[in-house]
Amino acid sequence: MTEEPKAKKSQTLLRGLDMLEAVANAPLSIPEIAAATGVTYPTAHRIVSVLLERRYLRQQENRSYTLGPKVVELGFLAYQQTDLTKIARPFLEELAQQTSDTVHLARLEDGQVIYLDKLQSRRPIEISSRIGGRKPAISTGVGKALLLDESEEDWHRLFARDRNLMRVEISEADWIAKMRDYRRGGFSYDIGEDEREIRCVSAPLRDASGRIVAAISVSSTTDYMPPERMQTLVPVVTRTAAAISAELGFAAAG
Repeated sequence: MTEEPKAKKSQTLLRGLDMLEAVANAPLSIPEIAAATGVTYPTAHRIVSVLLERRYLRQQENRSYTLGPKVVELGFLAYQQTDLTKIARPFLEELAQQTSDTVHLARLEDGQVIYLDKLQSRRPIEISSRIGGRKPAISTGVGKALLLDESEEDWHRLFARDRNLMRVEISEADWIAKMRDYRRGGFSYDIGEDEREIRCVSAPLRDASGRIVAAISVSSTTDYMPPERMQTLVPVVTRTAAAISAELGFAAAG
């Protein structure tokens, strides 16, 4: 039996990954998967069958497919193996206990926030973020904290690309001015740009090189997070961020 050429194997792997990403947003039938990934129906059927057998996909009653239990298992293993998450977790738990609010840990990827950890609020509220989920950096508190070291040119490019993703109207000049203020203060806010009723106080985490590698936040609704409380939370959040950064090897100047 001859080996399948490496190039063909790689192509099959890439198509399989494309299919997993396609059904991550919503359940799809095989014709829909084929259309979404640009392959023929027979090719889609063959790859879906393998992914189904290996538990990467799950078939629903209406013959559509969604992510299977194997993806969940691997996701939790990756989550458990993330050193940053392990290091930050005790500090996040203390912060959540201290504030009673939702606490996040996130990193930046291609102008988007990816949530690495989330501790639910003890208050009767629900925030739409989830571990592994993505949100625009431009509108979220953690996103702005992750952008604090970026150049103003990068800020302008991001604003031009993603301004329509914000829930509030703000001019480019005002958004850049806020980012300058946040950079000087070493923290950032979400004042309804992502979800109108949500407020957030965030701060960046730095590694031994001084590079921003992640950010943390405390989030709640406007009922529990008036402007005065946001101000009082700034030193609380930045102290926690500094403690985690120290664990990552960052030595603050002075």
